[in-house]
Amino acid sequence: MSTSPSSSASAPVHHLLDALHNEISRSWTLMEVCGGQTHAILRHGLDQLIPRQLELIHGPGCPVCVTAAETIDRALQLASLPEVILCSYGDMLRVPGSGPDHLLQARAAGADVRLVTAPLDALALARAHPERQVVFFAVGFETTAPATALLAHQALSTGTQNLSLLVAHVRVPPAMEAILAAPHCRVQGFLAAGHVCTVMGRQEYEPIAARHRLPVVITGFEPIDLLEGMLRAVRQLERGEGRVEDAYPRAGAGEGNATARALIERVFAISDQHWRGLGVLPGSGLRLRPPYDALDAEHRFPPVSRPDPDSGAQGCISGQVLQGLARPDACPRFGRGCSPERPLGAPMVSSEGACAAYWRYRTRA
Repeated sequence: MSTSPSSSASAPVHHLLDALHNEISRSWTLMEVCGGQTHAILRHGLDQLIPRQLELIHGPGCPVCVTAAETIDRALQLASLPEVILCSYGDMLRVPGSGPDHLLQARAAGADVRLVTAPLDALALARAHPERQVVFFAVGFETTAPATALLAHQALSTGTQNLSLLVAHVRVPPAMEAILAAPHCRVQGFLAAGHVCTVMGRQEYEPIAARHRLPVVITGFEPIDLLEGMLRAVRQLERGEGRVEDAYPRAGAGEGNATARALIERVFAISDQHWRGLGVLPGSGLRLRPPYDALDAEHRFPPVSRPDPDSGAQGCISGQVLQGLARPDACPRFGRGCSPERPLGAPMVSSEGACAAYWRYRTRA
């Protein structure tokens, strides 16, 4: 088989595996950034098929998992107000804050907490209940930010007075920079999520690859996509190269979606953001800019005192898991008091969390 990148793009899985085994000559460590990729790797057993010299580290690529405990505490406080209908995506309702409580428990206790599948569902709720205040708890990476921006734009342009947004959107590139700057970082290359690049393009990754001289390979979520990304990253490492490469061209990453990016820039400004497990990362979040900040739930509702955002269940190492410093099955509470039914940390809750992936696809001790 030819070793040129173009020849492997449509190769069967076994050819890609053969190429990986044949071409790797030393140990390399890659991080897949997206939690969806982590689940795909474990579901298909790719980590057991690739060469033993190639180690995969699971990154903080689950927006539900990295949402700060203090933000969830704020959502719980808002949900407790009798005039409020709080709505968000399904996984977000089960993530604990700084204590064991989560939004589904608040609903069981009488709070009006609702699951939505799209941000515009919150606008429909606000119109259906003009006597109530609807708060949309907005989370996600750059992939979901355009839909939240559209919600804010429509709410403001239609004069909807009873809709607010609690925004916890985060950006991927600053998290990658923070991981690389950590003193014990072992990451030598990244598998970047193709759906994020479909929105934002590849240009934000170019400075990271150049500054740290490591490969950033855009890839998808099927086994053939992930193996193609691994192979291209290994080839760069073996040759001493470090650049951005698109191994997922059918997603049309390129320059990204100009319309979606323009909407994000119109509604949001870049801000510092607290990430669960990573701390406050400069420029890693999005906040509502004027005049859309009139919709900010943090401003519309009185502030409350918040518990320590770094507190958590004793023995849970979810912070280390989110930083890629430990595997989920290294946690002393994994399978011993922590499960998807009774999660202690956010990575066990979300359908994209690394702990949930190990619980579902690996034998539990």
